Amino acid sequence: MRVISEQRCFGGTQGVYAHDSAACGCEMTFGLFLPPVAERRPVPVLWYLSGLTCTHENAMVKAGAQAHAARAGIALVFPDTSPRGPGVPDHEDYDLGQGAGFYVNATQEPWAPHFQMWDYLAEELPRIVTANFALDEDRQAITGHSMGGHGALTLAMGLPGRYRSVSGFAPIAHPSASDWGRKQFTAYLGPDEAAWAGHDAALLMRQSGFDGPVLIGQPLVDQFLHLLKPEALAGAMADRRQDGAFRLQKGYDHSYFFVASFMADHVDFHAAALNA
Repeated sequence: MRVISEQRCFGGTQGVYAHDSAACGCEMTFGLFLPPVAERRPVPVLWYLSGLTCTHENAMVKAGAQAHAARAGIALVFPDTSPRGPGVPDHEDYDLGQGAGFYVNATQEPWAPHFQMWDYLAEELPRIVTANFALDEDRQAITGHSMGGHGALTLAMGLPGRYRSVSGFAPIAHPSASDWGRKQFTAYLGPDEAAWAGHDAALLMRQSGFDGPVLIGQPLVDQFLHLLKPEALAGAMADRRQDGAFRLQKGYDHSYFFVASFMADHVDFHAAALNA
């Protein structure tokens, strides 16, 4: 692991780091915020997964999360959204290839050698950050925006017991029924829709739910509402009697202005679970 930058931030440290990834077969970059209390003891960690076209940097500089995390004594991890670099395949469409990993392990060519984002986030990156920083691996939570909300929900339900809480900002909620999902799942996982089910939050919610609290924020003037399919997830949560809240937020769109406006609510929601 190498240090790209480390800067003082709200009494803590905002760092950016790179490492050679065995899962993705390339160098990967991530951001990590450590609150001031991490200088004295290990702290709980909140993972933030970003959306289409983003890198580790978007949420790190736009979401305003560090001030709230410093107050709550929580670390923040900002992973990248896909493998990148020479030899990593890409696509002319913005919603496929680099910047659009969809948090799955690709099985199809040309994506399979590098696009192993599930393994990267479920196994490799957690090992790296807990080995190198003062993090309490027994207290983890996860959130994300759009494609990252999809990743947060599917990882949370796909790894029972790993995360104490999960939230999403305008998540892609039912990708098996959306062009933000069917296109990418076909490319990465192949045409057999049975292979997609473990990466669809609405289907997972109906099948098994989440063993902790859930918070979903969905803006009502979201320009991508037809692609997100929030009604499928809301219905699944209601039918399952899932512990959680699904908030429809009037006047907001899909942008980081929405994310920043409600970041304090999400950090406080996770802090309550992490510190219980």
